[in-house]
Amino acid sequence: MTIKEVAQLAGVSAAAVSRYLNGGPLSQEKKERIAWAIEETGYRPNLMAKTMRTGKVRQVGIIVPRIFSESVNQVMDGIAEELLEKGYLTVLGYSDPRKDRELQYLDMMQSNRVAGIILMATTLSDYKKSALAASSVPLVITGQCIDGLPCVYHDDFNAVRELTELLLKKGRQKIAYIGVYEEDKAAGLARRQGMQQALRDAGLDADNAPRKIADFSAQSGYACMMELLDEHPDLDGVVCATDIIAHGAMGALKARGRRIPEDVSLVGVGDNWSDLVSSPTLTTVHLHQRRCGSEAAQLLLKMIGEETESADESKETNASAVSGAQDTPAAQMDPSAAEAQNTSVKRTAPQVKLGYQIIERESV
Repeated sequence: MTIKEVAQLAGVSAAAVSRYLNGGPLSQEKKERIAWAIEETGYRPNLMAKTMRTGKVRQVGIIVPRIFSESVNQVMDGIAEELLEKGYLTVLGYSDPRKDRELQYLDMMQSNRVAGIILMATTLSDYKKSALAASSVPLVITGQCIDGLPCVYHDDFNAVRELTELLLKKGRQKIAYIGVYEEDKAAGLARRQGMQQALRDAGLDADNAPRKIADFSAQSGYACMMELLDEHPDLDGVVCATDIIAHGAMGALKARGRRIPEDVSLVGVGDNWSDLVSSPTLTTVHLHQRRCGSEAAQLLLKMIGEETESADESKETNASAVSGAQDTPAAQMDPSAAEAQNTSVKRTAPQVKLGYQIIERESV
C-alpha cells in the first residue's frame, strides 16, 4: 500500500496525504476522508524511509522524575498527543530516585540521534544546567524556569500565595506549612516563599511559621502533620506543597480528632482525582499540567522545524475554578516569583509561564 493508493481511495492528492501524515494544514473534510482511507487500508508510513530521506530520526526523548505521579501522567498526555499528531515516537527515561540518571539519559538519547528532548526537571545543579545548555539536539524543560533554556513552567509562587490568602480570609491565624525539599526551586522553594509572602502581607510572622519538609508521599505528610500537632497544638490552618501530602495530613488530623474545616483548614496543590473523593473534599490549586506538556511539545517541534498549531486551553476545563493567574511570558513574572525561580529579566530562550486556578472545596 502506497500514499498514492491512499490518495486515490480518499479522492485527494498524494501531497494532501503527505501533509496529513506530517500534521500540515488541511480542510477538516480532507482530514476525515484521508483518516477513513487509512483506516480502511491499514496503511502505515515507512518511518525508516522517511528518516533516510529527511535525515531526522522521528523520536523524542522524554526524561521524567517519577512514573507514579498524576501530574507527570498529565504532562505526558499533553506531550504524547502533540508528538503523535506529527508522527513522532517517544522514548521514556525514568530518573527517580537517582537524579544523576538524567544526564545518563541525556547522553544516550543524543547518541541515538533523537530529534529532541523534553526534561521534566526537579533539581538542577550548575553542572546539570551546563550539560543541558550544551545539548546537541533541541531541548525543552518543563516545571522549572531556567534562565537561558527553553522552558514551560507554572506560577508556583503566586498560586500558593493566593491559596494561603484564602485561609487568611477564613480567619485562620496560626498557619503551618508542609513543603518538599527546596533543591526543587518550583515545588519546594517557590511554593514555600509564596506561602510566607501571604503571611507577611497579612502582618504575620512568616519566618517563624511552623514548617516541615515531606517527601512527596502521603505517609510523609501524615508523619509531618503529627509532628506539627505535637509542637503546635493550636494551629488552625495547614498549607501543603502537594495534594498527596495534604491527604496524608488529613489522615493525621482525623486521627487526632481535629475537625476539617471546623478546627483546621487544609489545602494542597495539584487538583488530583482523589481530592474529590476524600472526606472532606480538598481545596487545591489546579496547575495546567496537560497544557504544560502540550506547550512543551509544540515548542520543541518548532525548534526541530515542524509547524504547529496554537495550544487550545479549552482542552482543560474545571467547573469549580474560582480564580487564577493568566498565562504570561516569563519576562512579565511577579518580582517575588522571579526571585523564587532564580530568573532574571533578560531572556535568551523562549519561555512560557502558565496560569493556575484556585479550586475551593469543603476543606476550608
